[in-house]
This record gives sequence, C-alpha cells and structure tokens, in this order.
Amino acid sequence: MKERIKKIMIGYLPGFITGLIICGAVSVIAATYFPSKDVTYDNTESGLESTNVQGAIDELYGVCTAEPPAGDQIIEDNGLEKDPYECRYFFTGANPNNYVTFNNEPAGWRIISVGCDGTIKIMKTANINTSNTLAWDSSNSNNWARPATLNTYLNGTYLNSLSSEAKSQIVASNYSIGAVTYNNNDLAGQVNAENSKTWNGKIALPTVSEYLRTNSNSNCKTFRLNNNNDSTCKNTTWMYASNISDWWTLPSNSGNSKIVFTVLSSGYLNYSNAHYTSTAVRPAITLSSEVQITGGTGTESDPYTLS
Repeated sequence: MKERIKKIMIGYLPGFITGLIICGAVSVIAATYFPSKDVTYDNTESGLESTNVQGAIDELYGVCTAEPPAGDQIIEDNGLEKDPYECRYFFTGANPNNYVTFNNEPAGWRIISVGCDGTIKIMKTANINTSNTLAWDSSNSNNWARPATLNTYLNGTYLNSLSSEAKSQIVASNYSIGAVTYNNNDLAGQVNAENSKTWNGKIALPTVSEYLRTNSNSNCKTFRLNNNNDSTCKNTTWMYASNISDWWTLPSNSGNSKIVFTVLSSGYLNYSNAHYTSTAVRPAITLSSEVQITGGTGTESDPYTLS
C-alpha cells in the first residue's frame, strides 16, 4: 500500500509547479509568491481538483502529510479506493477481495475501509438477529447515544460473546451518528451530517454513506441516485446482500425522531421505526492499528487472517 500511495503522489506532480513542492512549508511559499486570486493553472494532468495555485498546493500538501493506511497490509488494488471526504480507503465494487477471518469466523466479516491512522473497519456478512428479537431501540427513539437498545446489546451481550482474541483486537472508535435527510442528493453534505455527531464505543453499525461509498458506480453515489437506480446499484457494491431482506444502518432520519434508515434486499435505501424487531443486524467494528494482516488474499475462499 505504501508503494500505491507513492504512485498516487508521483502522479500528482507532472505539469504542476517545478521545484516548489516540498512537503512541510509549501503553503507559506505559495501564499507569498503565487496569490490564488491572480494565478490559475490547468489541472488536466495534475490529478488535483483546485484550479488556483494556492488551493492546489494546499491540496497536495494534504496528500503529502497523510499517513499511509495500515502500512503494507492491504495488497495492491483489490478495489481499495481513496475516499474524497475523509482520510479513509474504501473497498468498492461488487466483489473486491476484502473478506477477513475475525472471531474465529472464516470469511465471516468484510473490510469496509482502512483509515489513515491504520485502523481497519469491518462488518459482519451475516445477520445476527435471526430470532427477530432485536429492535434498534425498543422505546422507538433513533438516538443511538442514549443508548439505544441495540447499542446496549452489541456493546454488552454481543461483545462479551466474542473470543478473547477478537475482543483484544477491537478499539473504541468514534462512530458517526448524525441525522441524515431522506433521499438527499448530496453525498458530501450527507457525510458532514453523519459526522456532525459521534458516539464513542466498540461496536455499532455501518452508515448510509458507507453503503453509498462502497459502490463503484458513480450513478449510485448519492441517496437519491441509489434509490432511482437501485436495481442497478445493488450490483455494484459488495455491501448489498440479496439474502437479507432488510438491515439496519446507523444514522437517524433528520425529519423524524423515531425513524432509522435500512437497506432492502432490492438495494433501495428505506426507513423503519426504531422499535421494529424483524430487521437484520450486521455489526460494524473498528480494529486497532496494532492488528496486522498476516495471511490470506482476501477472497471468500482465502480470507485475510489477523494477528
């Protein structure tokens, strides 16, 4: 992965500003000699979004200073893509090599993303609510931090059921629980809305934006686009599960304090009252940056192994 990051960074440099890009002080140099309001450049070859020099240098500076994710653990490609909204790398597409053995469950989990801090976020492939007894919240409140009923269950009974090794690999993390507007068409705004409120703990659920960001189809990258094209969009994200009729996500509905979003077997993003007990539960967990991938290729038949 370090080599992949190096290639990305090198790819930014041609056609940019010769001799001035030195990570650490470029912003000061640019501000002094290249005022953004007067100087623009053609970014066709740079790979950067900014068209003014200061913005481009600031953007490149961010690339230079970002820590590479998880060292060399995740091997080249496999659908791992840099996220434009957070310092994370997502596994995208219909079936990337992101299966992992966790809690002695071979290929029972898949990697959602790798953070620049080296943490690895995973989610369970199967539904743990097979008895249809778990509500998101039995009081019909969509406030996860209250704590919600499912929050208490996952971080109590379920956490305690994991192996001692699995429990040692989990790190408490800030999970995004901000309210989301139904059927919005602004993924950047949605990510910001989700991140506007966080809950710190060990086990939660995937977010709506994570479901969208694991899709490799640009026509599926917003809430509205996904729902307008759900029959197609379900085929371009591995997070979709045809064998699970309806599963919970983490964010709440900004328009109703009782409503939480779900993913249907059609791929459509729907919503339900938090007290429903028949909705599937697929836990999401953040693994410590100390956890190492020591084997496997990430396929379902040869999942990554951890130590």
